[in-house]
Amino acid sequence: MALKAVQPQSSSAQKTYDADSRSPTRLKSLLSSERLIALTSILLVLVLWSLATALQWVNPLFLPSPIAVGSAFLEILRDGYKGNSLLFHIAQSMFRLLAALVLAIATAIPLGLFSGFSKPFRAALDPLIEFYRPLPPLAYYTLLVIWLGIENPSKIALLFLAAFAPLYIAVVSGVQRISRDRINGARSLGASGWKLFVYVIFPSCLPEIFTGLRTAIGVAYSTLVAAEMVAAVSGVGWMVLDASKFLRSDVIFVGIILMGIIAILIDSGIRWIQHTQLPWIGHDS
Repeated sequence: MALKAVQPQSSSAQKTYDADSRSPTRLKSLLSSERLIALTSILLVLVLWSLATALQWVNPLFLPSPIAVGSAFLEILRDGYKGNSLLFHIAQSMFRLLAALVLAIATAIPLGLFSGFSKPFRAALDPLIEFYRPLPPLAYYTLLVIWLGIENPSKIALLFLAAFAPLYIAVVSGVQRISRDRINGARSLGASGWKLFVYVIFPSCLPEIFTGLRTAIGVAYSTLVAAEMVAAVSGVGWMVLDASKFLRSDVIFVGIILMGIIAILIDSGIRWIQHTQLPWIGHDS
């Protein structure tokens, strides 16, 4: 009985010890050399920016001070911009981007899987994709505006085309990378048809799919900003263009910084999903 009474205490002490032993590890991960270097570079840019504006190395019209940019951000956050809140402009941009990415994922991944597996299928699609892929998106955006109008459908179609090609190519490359022994082994175990794609080919392509998705998001995001600058009345890109007409460089900087932060958050979210939900990526033999 005495032995049983002691066991919970030792277990509790062990948990406390484990928690204490993990805390330095967490602290080290937060203060890793890479993070410190990244923070130092950001602080250095801010210091140089502040010095350049304080000493008037550059005309404030072209380079506003960090304080002026911060004030413009608080003003837009409080009063909105041109009759709409800042959240509305961000939501408009994110809706266009998300709708295009959903369409691209729903089409590029299945078509890429089939194209990588079937040479005739790939031969039928490749000429079309390779023809439009090198074209600047704004080159055919005028046609999309004529066909679909100036509202969201033309912008979503433009972003879809921009995101489709890199994601499709990445999936095709992932299928071609799969060892024939793996596919033949799965077939010998009874996998065929859709089961072969769902349980063997698709999981094996996940590293390339995530890489292609990150590339597609980057291309679509830059295209989104360009599309909003050409024909739009809302969105973060439109804010930057509209502010440039009135030489509001502080608002321009606010829009540019917001676009950069949103892009970093989106990419970080994709990487977080990859590391947490698919930890085996990068360790597959």
